[in-house]
Amino acid sequence: MNEEQAIEYAKEKLNYFKEDALLTCKEIGDGNLNYVFRIIDEKDGDSIILKQAGPVARISDEFKVSPDRNRIESDILKIQYDFVPDYTPKTYQYDPVMNCFAMEDLSDYEIMRNALIKHEIFPEFADHITTFMAKMILLTSDVVMDHKEKKDLVKSFINPELCEISEDLVYTEPFYNCDRNEVFPATRPFIEKEFWADKDLRLETAKLKFEFMTNAQSLIHGDLHTGSVFIKQGATKVIDPEFAFYGPAGYDVGNVVANLIFAYANGQAVITDEAKRTEFTSYILTTIKDVIDLFKQKFSQLWQDTDKDLVATYDGFYDYYVNNILKDTSAVAGLELSRRIIGLAKVADITSIKEEKARQKAEENCLTIAKQFILQRGQFLTGADFVNVVKKVFQ
Repeated sequence: MNEEQAIEYAKEKLNYFKEDALLTCKEIGDGNLNYVFRIIDEKDGDSIILKQAGPVARISDEFKVSPDRNRIESDILKIQYDFVPDYTPKTYQYDPVMNCFAMEDLSDYEIMRNALIKHEIFPEFADHITTFMAKMILLTSDVVMDHKEKKDLVKSFINPELCEISEDLVYTEPFYNCDRNEVFPATRPFIEKEFWADKDLRLETAKLKFEFMTNAQSLIHGDLHTGSVFIKQGATKVIDPEFAFYGPAGYDVGNVVANLIFAYANGQAVITDEAKRTEFTSYILTTIKDVIDLFKQKFSQLWQDTDKDLVATYDGFYDYYVNNILKDTSAVAGLELSRRIIGLAKVADITSIKEEKARQKAEENCLTIAKQFILQRGQFLTGADFVNVVKKVFQ
């Protein structure tokens, strides 16, 4: 649809606006895949978001993607709203013919990545996002769900086209000289030596790729970066779960950690006032630490409070389970740091660094951290473990 057609659709299909509404529309999608329309009644200010999926990705015609991802996104938003309504937008209806759905307008929020690039601080984010992740990761797993019901969800959220994008862009292409990679010229010698020539690193990413493809552990968001979070002071909403499927439980946690590190790299590179730089970067480090530690605390409490499969109550099983999540968290943080610098889909935290040497340093520091997170992924069990690596590399 174009904007005019979106207005026509809203009038005919949505049953949301008043009959005499005076509707205007703007296409506001800035992501890699979909078309997003904001429709407003100019008379009373009522508004809604309409999101439509096309058969190819906006980022590149090479990616043929099923419009069924829109059904998956609509369905998982309903599940997320059931579990964590405070941090999930409301959805209104899904249309399988037009491959679109409507959801609440969050225009009074801001995309978190944009806010962090302006070096804004959100003290409650770690608390909000860890509640979201702990509940979604545990409550959609075999640990607490009826196993047949869980398998039905696995079937419902099979998402092969978008999983293939992750398999290619996250797990495969950054680790060899792929034509589709987009490498900053100043960083290329570092990447050639430290990534593409490192056989040990490639082996570990191969192991991780097959874990991603085969470990249907929890119903994960699948793309939980700071561009998939709407935020304002005191409030957080997680959006864009179109990559959702049943995968390794630490995947979302690792993505959050990596994108906070991008924000840290940006702050170190571009904030010239020392006091402001220290304030912002200290906030980011605290948030990374809290994301890990609060997640562990909340996951542990939820584990204790929830009925579980009998074998999950055996002595030592909890430690085994949560340590594997943290191992995945570290690995995925490393993969995300790598693919956003080497691969096709960049992040503005890094690309907005204008001075060449500063950007090169930021990229090489992020990649140095990435290698440690991947190769030593069993060694990061606390928030301090993650933060200490960041501090040491950037010092």
